Amino acid sequence: MEKENTAIEVRNMYKHFKLVYDKPQTLKERLVFWNKTKVNYHEVLKNINLDINKGETVALIGTNGSGKSTLLKLMTKILYPNKGTLETRGKLTSLLELGAGFHPDFTGRENIYFNASIFGLTRKEIDKRIDEIIDFSELGSFIDNPVRTYSSGMYMRLAFSIAINVDAEILLIDEILAVGDQHFQDKCFKKLKELRDSEKTIVIVTHSLEQVKALCTRAVWIYNGEVRMDGKPEEVVEEYLKVCQ
Repeated sequence: MEKENTAIEVRNMYKHFKLVYDKPQTLKERLVFWNKTKVNYHEVLKNINLDINKGETVALIGTNGSGKSTLLKLMTKILYPNKGTLETRGKLTSLLELGAGFHPDFTGRENIYFNASIFGLTRKEIDKRIDEIIDFSELGSFIDNPVRTYSSGMYMRLAFSIAINVDAEILLIDEILAVGDQHFQDKCFKKLKELRDSEKTIVIVTHSLEQVKALCTRAVWIYNGEVRMDGKPEEVVEEYLKVCQ
């Protein structure tokens, strides 16, 4: 596969987290049990190999704890692998945790400037797009209130509106579209279809299998930290349901 056609390349990647049990809490416990702390490692992802082409819309599916959200965080470089490599090619934006990157005491408008600048937009570029961002969010006069006063749905509206207006080539989404009312979910889904049809690269983690079949061009099933199946959404979802039902 030619690298210039690849947006995300994962090779022989492993990720584990250190788990510490019976950690001493007091000074006395630390002196008495200084060498008794039990440390285990939980291997979340094992030997992941994956190529995501530019212009693909890929769903990562699997049960809770399978490692799919961890894989998405590795793609954003929030986390780093313990072994192996992960490369992304192109400007990237992500919607992983509700309100991540927002300052609670700033207004929605101020957070647009703050958040969009993190994604690489200049002040002039944000000025040109701010009305479009606010209109899409449907926040109205709330845009000039501190975001700490926002509901979870309002957070999602603002975060999504910013993310789709920074001209990213790769968009990563983790179940955030499950938040909010049906009207705005439908609006976001329609916008994602537009981005898919404009050949943006989209990777989405979701438990909505109907969305996977309606939106995605490919599905990757993560099972116990490994890629169990990778292919057409309808075929992958069918096999997934056989195991999970």
